[in-house]
Amino acid sequence: MFPLYDENEPGQGVAWVTLALIGINIAVFLLLQRAGGDNAFTYGFSTIPAEITTGRDIVAAQPVVIDGVRYLIPEAPGPNPIYLTLFTSMFMHGGWLHLGGNMLFLFIFGDNVEHYIGSAMYLLFYLVAGIVAAFAQILVDPNSVVPNLGASGAIAGVLGAYIVLFPRNRVVVFLLRFLVPVPAVVAIGLWAVLQFVSGIGSIAVTSQTAGGGVAYMAHVGGFLTGLVVGFLARALFGDPATRRRLAGR
Repeated sequence: MFPLYDENEPGQGVAWVTLALIGINIAVFLLLQRAGGDNAFTYGFSTIPAEITTGRDIVAAQPVVIDGVRYLIPEAPGPNPIYLTLFTSMFMHGGWLHLGGNMLFLFIFGDNVEHYIGSAMYLLFYLVAGIVAAFAQILVDPNSVVPNLGASGAIAGVLGAYIVLFPRNRVVVFLLRFLVPVPAVVAIGLWAVLQFVSGIGSIAVTSQTAGGGVAYMAHVGGFLTGLVVGFLARALFGDPATRRRLAGR
């Protein structure tokens, strides 16, 4: 089940922050590709748990074992202080599919949340969700030297807020060769269950048994942040459906 688009409230205008975030992510990726796809630079500005827990920048290539295979991860000097990687990593991606999937989810779900809580608050929320997501992943394996990168933790926060604020909105998903409209609570809820189950499983994973690539606990941390913000927004601004009905009177 893959989401394609959702229903949007008419007359809400352009979600400028969401579009700007998408533009920045794409621009950073294209610039790095133009520079030759320097993995050492990309990883240098990604979040590495061992760097955050020690406060020291790792600049030498690091050996890791993933699925029983030994890899050497290239490294380059990161920002000073190294904690800035909690921010820079949100705008780094490992490939076109990684970037495209994240930006599609942000495009589908970000505008409604931005319109509801306001652009400035939405930007702050997005960044905080991304940082909380990074710390959630670090808690699982604080000594890991595997780089964490991508906007998915912050976007998981957007999904968490969306499911609270717009649970009945229809999301059109691609399912078994058909386009099927389902409530957001179903589309996002199934995704969330997968992240929680996989995240719990990842807690027991070691460097000798690690599978490649998805930071499930980052998704869990970002999603929980979004749930909290969503409930706070409802308490402060009211239920979106009720606001629409009142505005239409």
